[in-house]
Amino acid sequence: MNSVKSRLKEQVNALRSQAIMASAHKLLAEKGYEAMTMDDVAERVGMSKASLYKFFPSKEELAAQAMVVVLDEALALIDSLRDDPEVKAVDCLRRLTRWAMQTKLDGEMPSLPAQNSALSEALLAHEPYVDRLLALSMKLGVWVSQAQTDHDVDPGLPADFVLYQLYARSCDPVLGVMKDDGRYSRDQILDWMLQVQFTGLAPH
Repeated sequence: MNSVKSRLKEQVNALRSQAIMASAHKLLAEKGYEAMTMDDVAERVGMSKASLYKFFPSKEELAAQAMVVVLDEALALIDSLRDDPEVKAVDCLRRLTRWAMQTKLDGEMPSLPAQNSALSEALLAHEPYVDRLLALSMKLGVWVSQAQTDHDVDPGLPADFVLYQLYARSCDPVLGVMKDDGRYSRDQILDWMLQVQFTGLAPH
């Protein structure tokens, strides 16, 4: 009987944790890290702040875990693309960049400040986050190098500069501006952003 109760408690806690993460994702995308509070998360989930702190002891820990979820999704997409040897490296980069921008447009991409000492320290101390970020950078780096070898990406550009440019698209403010304008569909916005990212502003 005790083992059954223990399993039920674990299942309930897992569901609550999932609900917290889903709410945190939305709030981080809507408000950004600095404006979001633990009170906001607790209210969105429908639990007390004291109960929330039993799952996540700080806002920094919650933000770090939110980023882990996003990085896991990105890594899963990379692995699925790597299974198809016929897809060129530059096309893999396009697909992953499109996914990141789409996630941003759909309000599922956490908005974290570029500079924040408390958060930066928490992220660097969060091993799951660091491990996934390093894995993502290494896998993307392979594609960037191959795309440069194929001359689909300018081989004269430093690889890390290309990588930072790709990361920047996941938090590009142009996405929100175009979406709020209301005149353009999501696919139009994504197509145009990808065109500028990979082929520039010149007519094609």
